[in-house]
Amino acid sequence: MNIAVSQIAISENLEENTVKIVDQIERASRLGVELICFPEMCLTGYGPELLLKKDFNRRVERTMAEFENICRQLKIAAVIGHAYLVKGEHYNRATVLLPNGGRYSYDKIYLTEQEEEYFNAGRDRMLFTYKGFKCGVIICRDQNYPLLARELKEMGADLLFILSAHYYEPKEARWKLEKNRAIPITRAVENKFYVFMANTVGTHLGMISLGNSLIADPEGAVVASAGEAGEAIISFDIDYRLEEQIKTWRKD
Repeated sequence: MNIAVSQIAISENLEENTVKIVDQIERASRLGVELICFPEMCLTGYGPELLLKKDFNRRVERTMAEFENICRQLKIAAVIGHAYLVKGEHYNRATVLLPNGGRYSYDKIYLTEQEEEYFNAGRDRMLFTYKGFKCGVIICRDQNYPLLARELKEMGADLLFILSAHYYEPKEARWKLEKNRAIPITRAVENKFYVFMANTVGTHLGMISLGNSLIADPEGAVVASAGEAGEAIISFDIDYRLEEQIKTWRKD
């Protein structure tokens, strides 16, 4: 199965982000990708002007219906980050859309200090199956907690998707760059599964994200990576030979 991550810049405008996500899904489909993961909050961004609109959920759901239709037409699955309201409370959410109409969601558990002012923390783990592979999903700071990834491994995960948006002040972005590359690789080695990390790039609300999205294999090799300035789609094809390796790693 050909699996990709999309590294994109995001804005405070839902419509602009929607156009970009659709374009990336269509491009990925032309490249033979069967499942693509997007960054954290890539649909809505973090701008309060959008998040606090009274019709916020309606706008998000209308856009999700558009994505579902495209995924069905192109026979491609997508993991998309966005905010969502539940009983008047905001959550930092990842939604999985499968081409057969299946839909799953996960809410970020480990929020940053800044996020805690605006978002509620999720509680539940999420695992979905697509084309025979069991896939776990976590969001950004969740990666700092090894037990969360371990729990997904124990639930049977072959792959882990990490939706990230590493926005910092410029100097902090630079000195945290290696740390944010090292952690996904470490999670891959610890759990003997593939890690697909999709990060944002560029500026948003006065901060910067330096990209470096990556795909790491169960031995910690970075099999694909993106740069720190440009938008990109990177992918890796897990073929039948690797499926046999996964069966072996499952037994370890």
